[in-house]
Amino acid sequence: MKKGDLVELKIEKYAFEGKGIAKVNKDLIKPSAEKDEGLMNEVRYVVFVNGSYPGDVVKAELKKIKKSYSEAKAVEIIAPSEFRTEARCRHFGTCGGCRQQDLDYEMQLKYKQEQVEEIFRIMGGFSEYEKEEIIPSKNKYFYRNKMEFSFGDKRWLTKEEINIGGEIDRDFALGLHIPGMFDKILDINECFLQSELSSKILNATRSFFKEKSVPVYSTKTHEGYLRHLVIKQSQHSDDLMVNIVTASEDDLLMKDYTNYLLKNFPEITTIIN
Repeated sequence: MKKGDLVELKIEKYAFEGKGIAKVNKDLIKPSAEKDEGLMNEVRYVVFVNGSYPGDVVKAELKKIKKSYSEAKAVEIIAPSEFRTEARCRHFGTCGGCRQQDLDYEMQLKYKQEQVEEIFRIMGGFSEYEKEEIIPSKNKYFYRNKMEFSFGDKRWLTKEEINIGGEIDRDFALGLHIPGMFDKILDINECFLQSELSSKILNATRSFFKEKSVPVYSTKTHEGYLRHLVIKQSQHSDDLMVNIVTASEDDLLMKDYTNYLLKNFPEITTIIN
């Protein structure tokens, strides 16, 4: 196997950051660089597969090949794990906010428990220590007290948006970064991490600034105005803060934005620029 190959893999274990672990015979691997050549120590070679879970059989594309491991990305689920579930969010799989929304929550806890124990036992070298079970969250969704959204002048288009066609404003986006791309923003309309109210504030903020043709700050040209939208919502009180981060000051525009927010969302207790 070499970089770029499509291979069929059975996922056996689970690693951090939503990566499944498959193991293959080491003599099937062709190192991608001279520094990686030589005999591999393990009889079975490890492949980390993004977008896979234990029990999956996947078709994966090899992205990186090292002496001790490879990295790949699942491009097709041939046979799904019995613990897969339907992701609730329409942006899941493209957005970088969630990694495991399509994995049964009880299994998320199980794998997290195993990972913590492996860190103590294998990496830490501890053999005798007291361990306690993970306490599950009462809320599978809407549990965060803070979200930071980014404005972007390079909107990321999904395959569905490209296939539908039509006129799409690529120069304005408000949402979350595409994983591994600091300048690409996915324009999102819903998010199940913070609250339904948070999503409404997000969408209202986008509408307000787009209607006024307010420019997004560019990290390339260092021109523009809008940078980030931060929403903080207390879980134990009625406090809700909106922080709009900009590249410069515009008191009149901020006054209009403040009045707009308070008129539509009286729940907001603090607004910061």
